[in-house]
Amino acid sequence: MKLKSVVEFIWVTAGVIIIALGLDMFLIPNKIAAGGVSGAATVVHYVLGLPVGLTMLFMNIPLFAMGVYRLGLSFGFRSLYGTLALSVAIDGMARFLPVPTQEPLLASLYGGAMVGLGLGLVFRYRGTTGGTDLAAAVLRSYTGINIGQLLFMVDALVVLAAGLTFHSWELAMYALLTIFVTAWVIDLVQEGISYAKAFFIISARTDDIAEAILTRLDRGVTALKGQGLYTRTDRDVLLTVVNRSEVSRLKEVVYEIDPAAFLILTDVREVLGEGFKNYRHE
Repeated sequence: MKLKSVVEFIWVTAGVIIIALGLDMFLIPNKIAAGGVSGAATVVHYVLGLPVGLTMLFMNIPLFAMGVYRLGLSFGFRSLYGTLALSVAIDGMARFLPVPTQEPLLASLYGGAMVGLGLGLVFRYRGTTGGTDLAAAVLRSYTGINIGQLLFMVDALVVLAAGLTFHSWELAMYALLTIFVTAWVIDLVQEGISYAKAFFIISARTDDIAEAILTRLDRGVTALKGQGLYTRTDRDVLLTVVNRSEVSRLKEVVYEIDPAAFLILTDVREVLGEGFKNYRHE
């Protein structure tokens, strides 16, 4: 258990450093305020000259207080390390890091990707960085509104404020692009790249098809009970998961047995179990 906590601590720290790199090298120098507390702190930095990390820390203090009050000690302080580490990393590294580009499009893409990668690691290893995630949870305890909607509303307000402050709607649009890139990369880190395919197979010869999948492809298959509502006929629906390289082979096997079979193919983000990745509690 202690080793697991150390591993989580290391990965959360790595994620925090990557977030700080994305902000210091790409987003903050190019005035891209991509929502959240970091975006609001970027606006404050250019208006009042205050350090971004320190501003983020002060913004998070009332959020922690409300989080502890509304949601309990464990929820509020779960974000403490990530928030403190991120604030220190942003201000500590800002003076030493280069600014690779002053092209807003490149900055928004690379900055969004780095922030998304860092946040993905932090979330994957059960950490948080406070900010709008904590704010949305607190607001939800008062309003009951969906957290995703609240996060979008907060981000939109920050982007709008940045556009008005910097007198540039182009920068606001780049900030929106950064938000989408960040969200996409977070999902990629947490869910993984699609490397497997799931097949749903409806056929009058499910027994023969299942036997062929088991013996010729050496893949597991599960029979789900289904009913065609037009014919009211009960039949099995086969579910099997294969690697990308086995997709064409599975189609050949199915249509060789039943040319009239109905197949549904869908992406699978992650597969844990025999024949794929082993489950590892992270």
